[in-house]
Amino acid sequence: MQTDNVGASSFPVTPEQRAFPTKISPATCAGLAISLFAMVAIRQLFVFFVPETTFISALLKEALIWVSALALIVIVRRGEHLSLRSIGIGTARWWKSILWGFIIAIVSALVVGGLAAVTHYGHGPGSAAFEKLPLWLITAIVFRAGVVEELFYRGYSIERLRLVGLGRFWSVAIPLVIFSLGHWSGGAANILIALAAGLILTGFYLWRRDLVANMIGHGLVDFVANVLPALFS
Repeated sequence: MQTDNVGASSFPVTPEQRAFPTKISPATCAGLAISLFAMVAIRQLFVFFVPETTFISALLKEALIWVSALALIVIVRRGEHLSLRSIGIGTARWWKSILWGFIIAIVSALVVGGLAAVTHYGHGPGSAAFEKLPLWLITAIVFRAGVVEELFYRGYSIERLRLVGLGRFWSVAIPLVIFSLGHWSGGAANILIALAAGLILTGFYLWRRDLVANMIGHGLVDFVANVLPALFS
């Protein structure tokens, strides 16, 4: 497939990306497999073998997800020989990333909070099991979600699907659908909330191409939803 280069006004393309080989490398294929399907596969394994979340199963799942994220970074640096800017990391000054991260968190919290209230999400057995975990582990999980899910479903997958020849619509839609359906274990309400949050995060990423801001915003909104209530209870 030919690389589909477009102008910066429609989809930002870095000099590194313009030099990306027209032939899809095995490293990029592996990277796309990890970014799109690793978290879904890990979640499914634990839903099948450990239906009820426990302290040990949560720790093991988190370890596997972090290993997947590390493997993806190694693929970018060693397999594709690209910098992290090629996936939206290091594209903005740190203070701008923090500022936009807070803006993303506020927008996401308003939308997600409204949907959670309407759908009564967060009162099922899955949520009860999650809330029984130690607070430090819950905090680690929500910030991991912010970092790894943005790395997988925004930074890497959108950029690489675009570069291997998919149009803008499919390079955005495929990760968004997988990200949303990957929350199926929380029921239809969780899928809807994930879709709404994913649309906001994807929109900000396409606009700013600042993955660090996305990570901060995602992590903050999850922190407010899952950790603050426990701190004040």
